[in-house]
Amino acid sequence: MVNEQYKIIKEIKEYASVNKVPIMMDEGIDFLTTYIIKNKKRHILEIGTAIGYSAIMMALCNKEIQITSIERDEVRYMEAVKNIKRMGLENQITLLYQDALNVRLDDTFDLIFLDGAKGQNRKFFELFERNLEDNGSIITDNIYFHGLVMKNENEIESKNVRGIVRKIKDYISFLKTNENYETTIYEIGDGISVSQKKGS
Repeated sequence: MVNEQYKIIKEIKEYASVNKVPIMMDEGIDFLTTYIIKNKKRHILEIGTAIGYSAIMMALCNKEIQITSIERDEVRYMEAVKNIKRMGLENQITLLYQDALNVRLDDTFDLIFLDGAKGQNRKFFELFERNLEDNGSIITDNIYFHGLVMKNENEIESKNVRGIVRKIKDYISFLKTNENYETTIYEIGDGISVSQKKGS
């Protein structure tokens, strides 16, 4: 079964590469799964399923882990449904085909993983932090946005990309000045932030 799972994961990564679907870099997924195992996370909310790669890798950390993952792109959502079924993880991963900004959940989670539209991170954070348990943390991927966050904005040709970079910079400032969380940004993959709820 392990060999079969490894084969499927390899195929998912190849599909992502061919179809230009952004998935976590290897060192990023290693960091995330290690964090989940080390901190015994069991109830996870993921914003941005894409084709299910990170949800699958998180679910494989422990059979007790339950993941709710939200995706707004129909093609990616359907691919994620297929991949999760192939991996036999339907009992651990619940997929929602919706725009996360329109979703309201009653469940609580000990980890929220933000990997959706990068310009919406602050909105996602503020919307779903009410669902975070007292000992919870919020992890955000692509904090450096392909290294563009480190560049001078004048070097970025696309007006649209400049706008996203500006929003990510605003989000980083929001994290650093948010007194309810202790945030650390790691130079791993494309940049990962970990915001741990204070007093927990």
